Amino acid sequence: MGIASRHEPSIVHPPVVRRFARVREAFQGVGVALTTPATPGAPLLAGAAKRWVRLLPYAVAFAFVGALLPSTIVLLINDYGVNGALAGAVGTAQTLPLLLAVARPLQAWWIVFAADVLGALVLLSGDGTRAEYWPWPPPVLVGYCALMVALGLRESRRALFGVWLATGVAGYVLEAFRPAGFTSIHTLLLVLSGVLLLLTSAVRARGDAQRRLAEQETISEAERAHRTLLEERARIARELHDVVAHHMSVITVQADSAPYRIPELPDAAREEFTSIAASARESLAEMRRLLSVLRSDGSEGERAPQPGLDRVQQLVEATVRAGVPAELRLAADLGEVPQAVDLSAYRIVQEALANVVRHAPGASTRVSVRAEDGWLTVLVVNGPSLEERSSVERGVPGTGHGLVGMRERVRLTGGSLDTGPLPDGGFRVAARLPLRTKDTE
Repeated sequence: MGIASRHEPSIVHPPVVRRFARVREAFQGVGVALTTPATPGAPLLAGAAKRWVRLLPYAVAFAFVGALLPSTIVLLINDYGVNGALAGAVGTAQTLPLLLAVARPLQAWWIVFAADVLGALVLLSGDGTRAEYWPWPPPVLVGYCALMVALGLRESRRALFGVWLATGVAGYVLEAFRPAGFTSIHTLLLVLSGVLLLLTSAVRARGDAQRRLAEQETISEAERAHRTLLEERARIARELHDVVAHHMSVITVQADSAPYRIPELPDAAREEFTSIAASARESLAEMRRLLSVLRSDGSEGERAPQPGLDRVQQLVEATVRAGVPAELRLAADLGEVPQAVDLSAYRIVQEALANVVRHAPGASTRVSVRAEDGWLTVLVVNGPSLEERSSVERGVPGTGHGLVGMRERVRLTGGSLDTGPLPDGGFRVAARLPLRTKDTE
């Protein structure tokens, strides 16, 4: 039996991978929550989804207070020779406000800053022999840096600059009172606080920029969807003009020819038909003016006669030529289909086939059109794509608005539309359009 190689790759078990994924997700959630602006008075990470993340700032603040408070008091008593009661009061004032910094860091800074300056003056009264640093003991330095992180994540740049400037001024003023033998560290605190404020404010600014970009993308997407909807409605209005204009033209011709076709027509009836013809001609003129506005984009190609179900076979043949195996089942006894429904059914089939060619090339497709109980049912079902591509340049030309146009056309005729993916990866479009309306019954 051979000996296994020492260089065999290690196996990462799925639970370990899931655990690392959860940790990464948690850190990402903390980062998002840190850079998300909160309302005044709201704690850090208040916008986090998980409860433990929202409680994390309090845990960190308690940890800092629990570590710094006793160490500050012990250091002031043993090294600086400060009275025990006074050291306890100063240490509490310097560390306990870190809990307030979770929600109101600027107010916490005012308390800590005043306590640090007062604590430096208290050090002058001590007679400790092991004291080394002036004017800020090491615990004060650590607590102040932690406070700078909270400030940088919440306050404006103007406030941060004021905090940093006040820190530098206080340090250099207290430098004038430094006792002999003490080492000055106010420059170190000034540099550390400046770096921390700069880094945390940059993190916050990056988060603000990403949030604004996401909001702008959301607004742009909403505007794009609204524009698509308006364009489709204008297109439908242009197409319906031809349908309505046909009926209005028939009314005009019949009203004008009535006196000649019916010789025994009374004079009152002749005047009535003349008025009807004039009103119909005026309505046609108004519709043409409206159409000229709707076609102000120069879409001259849409002046051709509007298609109907009699041309669905051509759509299916074009789809087959585009490489999509499609079959059509068109009922022979559709009966009389209103022009608006006829046009809407054609456009629905056109958009559905165009979507198949674009998004599911090579998928087998079935088109069914039948009439039953006063309703016209249009069904287009395709299977999963057989080609590894997301779009093609050839195929059935659609209007470019897809499901938006289908919904508008179905709503126009008073029908219903059902669309959605299938369990096997295909897609289904089912439209139900009324063959009779209340106006025509």
